[in-house]
Amino acid sequence: MSKKKLKKQVNEFDETIAASRSFYEKNKKAILYGGGGLLFIIIAVLLIHQFYITPRNNRANESIFRAEQAFVDGNYDKALNGDGDNMGFLSIVDEFGNTKAGNIACLYAAKCYAATEKYQEAIDMLNKFSGCGDALISPAAIALKGNCYAELGENEKAVELLVKAANEADNNIISPTCLLQAGQIYTALGQNDKALDCYNQIKSKYQQSNAYYEIDKYIEAAK
Repeated sequence: MSKKKLKKQVNEFDETIAASRSFYEKNKKAILYGGGGLLFIIIAVLLIHQFYITPRNNRANESIFRAEQAFVDGNYDKALNGDGDNMGFLSIVDEFGNTKAGNIACLYAAKCYAATEKYQEAIDMLNKFSGCGDALISPAAIALKGNCYAELGENEKAVELLVKAANEADNNIISPTCLLQAGQIYTALGQNDKALDCYNQIKSKYQQSNAYYEIDKYIEAAK
């Protein structure tokens, strides 16, 4: 971290502490009689955020950028393991696992493993991914795990995850693809009624998707 950034963070922290101290002086009696440790808990949280979490996120973000470049270039071994000078996703997960960048590194690592047909390793890494609370990345991670199970021949697990991903996403990007895949797996399992349910969801809910325009042939095949 540069001295300029560190100085900025220190100044911000000093301002926060000053504001907290002012709050304490104005509300001293209520704090002393209503929970004297509250202010110190607030200060402790601020300390951790300013001097631990934020700097760790910054360093993790700098590290993950180069690993991402290797991933985009299709150099999955370098993306996973680094090159001696730059960290790979696995090292980022180990060192920065409790940061947002560390969490995203879990997903990237899983994609690298899946791309190199190491599906169990991909699943293991996805189990470390805690999600992002969004409608794209998190459902995509669930779908990726489903696809990995499908590649391993564990179709029951695969279809359950694909349907879950479709439901959590509920958009024209991820949901139709997952439902189409789930329908095909259900058909392979001889569960045509469940396959039809998946296909009909695409037809009724996701009319702006590419899958919508060819879904009728899948519906007819499953009847």
